[in-house]
Amino acid sequence: MSDDEISLPRPATTAADQLTAPAWAKKSPPKSKAAVRTPTKIKARKYHAPRDPHEHAREIAENVMDAWYQNFGGSSIDIPLGTVAALALLRNVPGLAEWILNLQPHELPQLFKEIYLCQWIKRPDLINRAIRLHDWAWNPEPDKQQLCAVHAVTHAAINTGLMDLTGHDDPYLRSEADVLSPLLTGLRHKSDKKWRGEYHTPACVSDLMARILVDKDTGGEDKSIRDPAVGSGTMLRSTAQGLRDLQLNPHDYTWYGNDIDSLSAACAAVNTIIWSLGPRALIGCADSLAPEDDYAKTIAEARDAFKQRDDYMSTANQIVAYRRAFRLLDELTEESVPA
Repeated sequence: MSDDEISLPRPATTAADQLTAPAWAKKSPPKSKAAVRTPTKIKARKYHAPRDPHEHAREIAENVMDAWYQNFGGSSIDIPLGTVAALALLRNVPGLAEWILNLQPHELPQLFKEIYLCQWIKRPDLINRAIRLHDWAWNPEPDKQQLCAVHAVTHAAINTGLMDLTGHDDPYLRSEADVLSPLLTGLRHKSDKKWRGEYHTPACVSDLMARILVDKDTGGEDKSIRDPAVGSGTMLRSTAQGLRDLQLNPHDYTWYGNDIDSLSAACAAVNTIIWSLGPRALIGCADSLAPEDDYAKTIAEARDAFKQRDDYMSTANQIVAYRRAFRLLDELTEESVPA
């Protein structure tokens, strides 16, 4: 050993020191149940809806309002309205409800944008009228608390059977109730409704009026049905159902609905799509007591919306064609270059 090396004294080993450790000491500590628990897939609850579809719509509204306010959604009532309206536009295909329930809060705005965009391609005038119901989904920096409330509203609406009520392929079945009317009425503050003079006609009253007014003679060409204070469209729904009961097609009529409140008109526009009132159904937002012809303004706005849609679609088709041409050119160029 060199002078630079220092050897420390070591104790002598005994037989007891050479014993192996017990088996339990070699095992790693057990993992907690939380660590090994796998995330479970959320399934839609089977909701036993009441036989009366109007009562079912009221229960959906109550559960949605509870979910919105209990999760501190705020005073922007157009957000829960727009959430329910978007879900009501979907068809209840197998597995769709479970897929939506498993989305995270930050993923829901994209879903709602796609729903409204799909409807905008077919009816840009009505989706433009309903802008207050879906404008919030385009916010690039959404409020996280509101997204949590939207998430809770989505779960409440689906688990209360919203898609069972409005997701039918048959327009008669999905027109049995107005799901937006009780929700809009419940979200409005009492003083706000009084100031606006907003009192929605009960469905039983509108159904009775439709039975009195609609008969076989209602049919014919160039027939129009007008409601100058349309609200969310309850009277239009009852009239359309009355026509269907008489084997008449609502698509053969021109429908004019108007309301001074933009949020009510937005609900009526979405309901017009849900209830399939036809390609000649128009919803305006103006004062029906004003001397000017508000329906002419509504028709002009609808024409502008369709022209804008056609321009956007033409531009999109050109972009797609250019991209395909450039991709084909790149492929041909790569094949012509020697390896």
